Amino acid sequence: MTREIVYGRRPVHEALRGRREVLELWASERAVRGEEWLRDLERPRVQTKLERDLSEAAGTRDHQGVVAWCEPFRYADASEIASGPAPLLACLDQVSDPHNLGAVIRSAEGAGASGVVVPSHGSARVTAAVCRASAGAVEHLPVAVVPNLARYLAEIKRGDLWIAGAVGHSGTPMWKADLSGGIAFVLGAEGKGLRPLVRRTCDLEISIPQLGRVESLNVSVAAALLLYEARRRRDG
Repeated sequence: MTREIVYGRRPVHEALRGRREVLELWASERAVRGEEWLRDLERPRVQTKLERDLSEAAGTRDHQGVVAWCEPFRYADASEIASGPAPLLACLDQVSDPHNLGAVIRSAEGAGASGVVVPSHGSARVTAAVCRASAGAVEHLPVAVVPNLARYLAEIKRGDLWIAGAVGHSGTPMWKADLSGGIAFVLGAEGKGLRPLVRRTCDLEISIPQLGRVESLNVSVAAALLLYEARRRRDG
């Protein structure tokens, strides 16, 4: 059976609470002592291993004493997550850093977003590093992959679902932008921004006002600010 590795206490714990089956779980004695859920776990049985064995299996020391093998991650249907009433999406245009993808997923899940969408080329996919960076949020949020992001955005846009491209200082400040109804935020990779074809599909361009001297925000920070601002408008 094909299986994928997940490491870190929070990511493995969330995998156990998520949709895919955890097939095998290793933990250090220290982790078992420190985590009640590991001591109470019945299935799968926790196998106690040395730290060096865990590091070798994970390919990193950043495992916090817990490593698991799970069913492969199941990607969502991109059209389906955009079809509900007033969807809230984060679409990433060739964001290749797995830590940024994981951080965006963590923020999107926390903001109650409908899902995250990435293109099939030039973008990070869900890996163990992404699971770790998302603190396990990836187990609870739909993540979809599309062959062509610009075409996907053009297909899902409708009267109650606008496409908002995050740009630098040239866009409408997010405080003044119309974020009512469904919204799909599109964010580009740091240093590159949105590709021209993707940018042309946007209904509006939005910026995050900055008062400091730093030119731009990290893509995951920008995504968090925009998603939570849209959520605030809905719940306000």
